[in-house]
Amino acid sequence: MRLDHVSYAAGPDGLEATADRIGDLLGATFLDGGIHPRFGTRNMVLPLADRTYLEVVEVLDHPASDKAPFGQAVRARSVLGGGWLGWVVAVDDISEVEARLGRPSVAGNRHRPDGVELRWHQIGVNSLIGDPQLPFFVSWETPELHPGAESDGQFSLASLEIAGDPQRVSEWLGQSVEQPLEDVKVDWVAPHGTPGILAAVVQTPTGLVRI
Repeated sequence: MRLDHVSYAAGPDGLEATADRIGDLLGATFLDGGIHPRFGTRNMVLPLADRTYLEVVEVLDHPASDKAPFGQAVRARSVLGGGWLGWVVAVDDISEVEARLGRPSVAGNRHRPDGVELRWHQIGVNSLIGDPQLPFFVSWETPELHPGAESDGQFSLASLEIAGDPQRVSEWLGQSVEQPLEDVKVDWVAPHGTPGILAAVVQTPTGLVRI
């Protein structure tokens, strides 16, 4: 189990403008990730070191976005003005998570603009909606196409600031939260406040930038 990526919902100015704004802060350029047809969303990604990445995502005017939990989560966050949606951990065997949570995962895929298809399974988005401090889980069927594989190593996730209770998150993960976040410093704040990611700090060639 390891940190896979963090997701940021586009604001009222839309996907490209939101990605450009964050990219300008970092001195980086986001890549067009393409469309998630099963979820009614599309994204832009910034590959980071250690096989992680930063995703900016927006909901599409598509029936899938009303039915899929991920589309619902993105829409709800964007309606509030956009901002941090959540964090995601990768597992090698998602059947273990399915057994522990007592429900099946769902298939996900994304078509990049060059036609290449990324595939994975995911589980736990509904719990993220109910309690945004909780990550959801993914298991990649096309690990060789992982967005983080395109990183040149110049940008990396240095730390996360999460409003929440690490004990609650550890119970959700089925193991100490320290394991998937062992390479990323996490500041846990406001355990009794509104839960969720408050900020991410990215190491750039010119220093640390807080988003």
